[in-house]
Amino acid sequence: MDTETLRPLGARVLVRVLEEESVTSSGLVIPDTAKEKPQRGEVIAVGDDEDLIKVAPGDRVLYPRYSGTEVRVGGADHLILEANDLLAVIGTKAA
Repeated sequence: MDTETLRPLGARVLVRVLEEESVTSSGLVIPDTAKEKPQRGEVIAVGDDEDLIKVAPGDRVLYPRYSGTEVRVGGADHLILEANDLLAVIGTKAA
């Protein structure tokens, strides 16, 4: 399955999970067992409910740690989230 064939419905968004840094600023390597679940991602596709969805493909977003439905698309981890579960847009598009 690829992102071309997966389209969220209603007020849902498809978010590609962005991996957290595995090295601290002081150079320590964080093992996989000690890493926390990521909370950042990039919007890949949006549903058709224009009234509730305030993000667009390409936006980087922050979401609650244990939310959404996990799916594997094109070899990468993705989440299908309700639009109202998104907490913030990260970066220059947030303004």
